[in-house]
Amino acid sequence: MNDLPELDHDELILRIGRDLADSYDEELEMEFEDHHPLPEGQGPMHGEAEKEYRRHYFRQLLRLQAELVKLQDWVVATGQKIVILFEGRDAAGKGGAIKRITQRLNPRACRVVALPAPNDRERTQWYFQRYVTHLPAAGEIVLFDRSWYNRAGVEHVMGFCTPEEYEEFFRSVPEFERMLVRSGIHLLKYWFSITDEEQHLRFLGRIHDPLKQWKLSPMDLESRRLWEDYTKAKEIMLDRSHIPEARWWVVQAVDKKRARLNCIDHLLKQFPYAEVQKPSVSLPQRERHEDYSRQAVPPEMLVPEVY
Repeated sequence: MNDLPELDHDELILRIGRDLADSYDEELEMEFEDHHPLPEGQGPMHGEAEKEYRRHYFRQLLRLQAELVKLQDWVVATGQKIVILFEGRDAAGKGGAIKRITQRLNPRACRVVALPAPNDRERTQWYFQRYVTHLPAAGEIVLFDRSWYNRAGVEHVMGFCTPEEYEEFFRSVPEFERMLVRSGIHLLKYWFSITDEEQHLRFLGRIHDPLKQWKLSPMDLESRRLWEDYTKAKEIMLDRSHIPEARWWVVQAVDKKRARLNCIDHLLKQFPYAEVQKPSVSLPQRERHEDYSRQAVPPEMLVPEVY
């Protein structure tokens, strides 16, 4: 039985259109420089209220990203080690939030770990072993796009682990995370939460957007069918792995833009960072030599200028 409210055709198109417009905004954000104005009339939603909402969003996003740069500089200067886990429903917006966090940071100091399914060798290792190799050294931030909590979610629901392995995970994970914290790692865990209806609409949007159809794997489609099983697994996970040393934080993510801003704002508030004073930078004069010559690039090596 489908408990989702019936949507008439016009409302359905409007909601899918809004989600598609948001996805296009995500790509536009990656190209914007700090103070470029927001283009007018992007996507199907361009009423005055919508325009002002998006202008406000971009202003806040850029402000928070500037603070993330300060956080990164502080992490490097003081040798901090930070691990941030991103978990949540399929299509809940974890990837978009991670992109916004890392967009203006130095990839040498801040990196994303998104591991594929374990191979045959990794299945015989200690469960946490392949994650340990990606933990940060001093001055590094590591963001896990899904993490060791796969065992509490998809592996459990889809039957990829045994009941014994599932129980062992919950016995081990609190001690594992306490060990990380005792070693000097700052550990943050975020769960991105969306409603049944919103996931339904986002999946429809992916089906109808050729640029996003690759995101619909067979596992994603199964997660839609097994919504209730994933709900139960999530509730057990939050209950059994919420510890004082590494608590869970739930991000309400039906509104993607607000979710990103709230997550970044919360993340920043977890650290006593301060702006690092840097020496002034001056551009050196380029040396010029009389015997310098520059060879022309052979025409066959040039990329055709189509645009």
